[in-house]
Amino acid sequence: MVGIELTPEHPAARIGACGALAEEAGFDTAFVSCHYNNRDPFAALSEIARRTDSLRVGPGVANPYETHPVALASRVATLDELSDGRAVFGIGAGDASTLSNLGYERDRPLRRVLESFKVAQDLWAGERVNHEGTFTAIDAGLNYEVGSIPVYVGAQGPHMIRMSAKHADGVLLNAAHPDDFAWAAERVEQGLAERPESRGPFDFAAFASLSVAEDGDAAREAARPPVAFIAAGAAPPVLERHDLDGELAGEIGEHIGAGAFSEAFSLVSEEMIDAFCIAGTPGTVERRVREISAYTDGFVVGSPLGPDIEAAISLAGAAIDRAYREG
Repeated sequence: MVGIELTPEHPAARIGACGALAEEAGFDTAFVSCHYNNRDPFAALSEIARRTDSLRVGPGVANPYETHPVALASRVATLDELSDGRAVFGIGAGDASTLSNLGYERDRPLRRVLESFKVAQDLWAGERVNHEGTFTAIDAGLNYEVGSIPVYVGAQGPHMIRMSAKHADGVLLNAAHPDDFAWAAERVEQGLAERPESRGPFDFAAFASLSVAEDGDAAREAARPPVAFIAAGAAPPVLERHDLDGELAGEIGEHIGAGAFSEAFSLVSEEMIDAFCIAGTPGTVERRVREISAYTDGFVVGSPLGPDIEAAISLAGAAIDRAYREG
């Protein structure tokens, strides 16, 4: 996978045009991020599908709390129909601080994610489902045929990574530093050791926040918003691995939860940018992607992309191509 994340903070028409640019730049998959304060991801994904021919499309990543997992499975299946079989189901536990704004408690996230995509797979296979676990489904089914849709789990913690390798088609590891991928590769191997051969190959993909521009300083400044969200949601072991200030990360999270985004972004340190984003010139990006590719099978360019999104799509696509071709 060579993918890209597009954030629907912009109108769906612009996201669709960016999807077309991504296809031209050599990307094979486009994910659209899922946050209630942005535009509807599935509307944006439909627009991308309409403007592209071969680009795979999917939520990156949807959470199974704010939408019932059965309804979510149907939305992904509808996207697959609209795109002529190009859908990818990106699913994860969601951002705890954002979910709390909606009154959702992110309880038993690993179990919720696993049960959700297993039920989705049963529904897509034409089965009727009775499920009682982290959610309830009683004699649920879809009244239309669905093809095979790959499942990629958005993960950061060790248990979610291991579960992904055991049960899903791929993992989207939310990280941007080689040290995190070296650590995660061991958890992937643990999961693969428990994976039945019948599940087929597994795709270990980086899902890395990236900001690229010819002006490296501008690229780093554009990285502040996504890094704020990443730092606020980072587990203590992740912060410790990069020797980052846990209290500062907590303060950033409090500002985000209160909707004080400018204050949160201003608190992001240079060390946080280095740990949680690939930010700089195309040369900087190429070097970091090459380091990460030693551990992963694929790479997804995550937001913010850069200060100029359209230019960044082309710059990132070329840098990743060089990194994999020459790596």
